[in-house]
Amino acid sequence: MTVAAVILAASPAAALGDAAGRAAVRRIAETAWAGGAMPLVVVAPDPDGVVGAALGGSGAVLVAPAPFEGGPVAQIERGIRVATELVAGTDAALVWPARLVWVDAETVTMLIQAHGLDPDAILRPRWEEATGWPVLIPLRHLEAFAALAADRMPDELLSDLAETGVPARALELGDPGTVIDRDTPIDALPPYRGPSEPLGPAPDWGAAAADATDDAPAEDVRRLDPGSDA
Repeated sequence: MTVAAVILAASPAAALGDAAGRAAVRRIAETAWAGGAMPLVVVAPDPDGVVGAALGGSGAVLVAPAPFEGGPVAQIERGIRVATELVAGTDAALVWPARLVWVDAETVTMLIQAHGLDPDAILRPRWEEATGWPVLIPLRHLEAFAALAADRMPDELLSDLAETGVPARALELGDPGTVIDRDTPIDALPPYRGPSEPLGPAPDWGAAAADATDDAPAEDVRRLDPGSDA
C-alpha cells in the first residue's frame, strides 16, 4: 500500500514560511516521509528557484502549478497525477496545505493505517470537533474529484465529493497541528494527545526525519512540469 503526500503552496512565500526554523514545505515533506508517505510531491510556483533550494535533499519532487483558472481542484489533481507517475502503485494521496506545518508524523501513520482498514473512504483528521488536514483521498475517486467545479475551495471540494456518494470519515487523532496553522508558534500549541486507541497494526517504517535540520548535503530538487493540459 502506497500513499503519497501532495503538498500545496499557492506562492513561494507560502512555501517558504517559517516553521520553527525551516521552510514550511521542507518541514511538511520531512513529516510526511517520517510518517510513511511516499512519493512526496510539492505543487508550488518557483520562478526564482528558492522553493527548490529549500527542498534540496528532502526527496520531494517540485511540480509547477496547474493554470490558475483551474482553481484548487486543478492544483490538487496535478499533484496526485504526478504522484501516480512517480510510483505506479500509489493508491491514495494525502492532500496537505502548506500552512499546516505542525502535523505530527504519527498522524500521517494513523491516516495510512486507517486507509488500509477502509480503502474506499476519504479520511480526515479531527481535533476537538474541528476537521483538519491533511486529507487522505483514495485514487479510485480521482476522476470524480477532478470533475468538481473550479470555483470551489478545498473544504467545499471535499463536501462536494462526499455528496456524490463517496464515503467520508473524520478520525479523532488528538493532533492540534491538523487544525492550527503556522500563525501559532509551535511552543504555543496545545499538547499532542494522539489517538485514543490504535487504528491497526503498527507499521515498521519511518524515522525522526522531522527533527532534522536544513543542513542536508547540497542536492538539486527534482522538478517536473507535466504541462498546462495535465
